[in-house]
Amino acid sequence: MRSQNRYQIDTLSVVYFLSLVMLGWINIYAADYDMDGTTSFFDLNQSSTRQLLWIGASFFLIVVIFILDYRFYDSFGYIIWGVSVFFLLAVLFFGKEVAGSTSWFEIGFIKIQPSEFAKIATAIGLAKHLSSQNVGLFGKYKLVISVFLFLIPMGLIIMQGDLGTAMVFGSLILVLYREGLSAKLLFFSFYVVLLFLLTLLIDQWILLFLVLAFFLLGLGLFIKNRKALIFIFGLSIFSCGLIKSVDFVLNQVLKEHQQLRVMSLINPNADPLGIGWNVMQSKIAIGSGGFRGKGFLKGTQTKFDFVPAQTTDFIFCTVGEEHGWLGATLIMILFGAFFLRLLTIAERQKSSFVRIYGYSVVSIMFFHFAINIAMTIGLFPVIGIPLPFFSYGGSSLWTFTMLLFILLKLDSQRMEQLEH
Repeated sequence: MRSQNRYQIDTLSVVYFLSLVMLGWINIYAADYDMDGTTSFFDLNQSSTRQLLWIGASFFLIVVIFILDYRFYDSFGYIIWGVSVFFLLAVLFFGKEVAGSTSWFEIGFIKIQPSEFAKIATAIGLAKHLSSQNVGLFGKYKLVISVFLFLIPMGLIIMQGDLGTAMVFGSLILVLYREGLSAKLLFFSFYVVLLFLLTLLIDQWILLFLVLAFFLLGLGLFIKNRKALIFIFGLSIFSCGLIKSVDFVLNQVLKEHQQLRVMSLINPNADPLGIGWNVMQSKIAIGSGGFRGKGFLKGTQTKFDFVPAQTTDFIFCTVGEEHGWLGATLIMILFGAFFLRLLTIAERQKSSFVRIYGYSVVSIMFFHFAINIAMTIGLFPVIGIPLPFFSYGGSSLWTFTMLLFILLKLDSQRMEQLEH
């Protein structure tokens, strides 16, 4: 006779999910609220009303996830990934352009963004590949294939013009590290990102001088160590190449509006009435909330639409203005507790497929959380990253819901997995 607890869903994770979705909807309603009271609660032109429909559809998706056999995801991991790549290609030819990105299929008033669902497929495909038996992470082609599993969708999304969503896939390198990737390669990745950002903030010639000084210092310290000298020489050449390539990336890879967003991070006051408007108004809204906030439905920055995209990318402004530092801190603590719970779920798995998938879920959601809040307070360029379960939008809500509940489905049957 089967044990009853082998199918028991992680209740605490569900509580976190329901809390975040409920609080998200309340803040969407607050951002969407019309102070003159003329807007009907059932008006589909209102983001809050449409979000209720997306929430209802999310519960339908949860039911479907729990109906499917847990072995479906492992068995069809590569097929799921391949189908998502197909739709990423299709949207380039048949998609609708929204905010400069050709990333959407439009069916009536419903817009579907394949790049959102590609996050789920890539997490499943990566878990399928890394959980292959008898092949170490650095076995023949395995590391290369692992990287390409998220670089291919990443590249297709960049071709759509959606650099922000493409960056999310880079967070999956943390999964590779958890599964055995050398810490040296992880630190090298962080070094590349750091040097790229420094090149934006500091004159290139100063950085090139510092690289030269590093090379000469290394030459003096390791003159008798051939391997160290080769490493220092190679790193110096690479660093110089990266520094000089920043201009090419800014002018040839990024679109004009993306270039302006990067430059607004470097100098937020350069164009306060143009590209810097969103971030400036966002910081004003959050700062005006003070310690306890102005109160529910009493945020003036929110009500008079000073912050564009207030229900989507800048939903955290509503939290800061109406509920203040206290409310914003509590929301961040709630997210932190949620992520810790997901890490606990991932670590208690005996199946490597489920563990790897669990870490992928945490990496993707944490990236969204950290970058979205960093955007609203001016610590990161505005790249269109939604806040999980808070930001308005069906595609993003469904994606986060499916990411979570596929993990909870797999976790609920972890005892049965040991028998297969």
